[in-house]
Amino acid sequence: MNDPIGDMLTRIRNGQMRGKSMVATPASKLRGWVLDVLADEGYIRGYEASKTPEGHPAFEISLKYYEGTPVIREVKRVSTPGRRVYMGVDDIPTVRQGLGVSIVSTPRGVMSDASARAANVGGEVLCTVF
Repeated sequence: MNDPIGDMLTRIRNGQMRGKSMVATPASKLRGWVLDVLADEGYIRGYEASKTPEGHPAFEISLKYYEGTPVIREVKRVSTPGRRVYMGVDDIPTVRQGLGVSIVSTPRGVMSDASARAANVGGEVLCTVF
């Protein structure tokens, strides 16, 4: 797999389009950090570590709905393995005038755009969520 974060975001997007309550994705540290930000910002209910039937580590992500519609309306991958996008603290984009969130990988860890601005650090913009 070339783009594990893109794969996880696609699994979340597809699961919500089908109305699933949970989706599974292979586990990694970076995926866990991105899921932490999504849970902190209120876009997912949470996630749990589990194992696949073959014994590989995985995450079970609990998706969140409001009155039958998915909480995540739009999720886009910004930085891809073929085209990395790095931005300074002043250049980190706001998503929909601050209603959405950009997830940024900084030297201080993976955090939301608001947290990165508060910590005065820039980094790689992984994705945007609205």
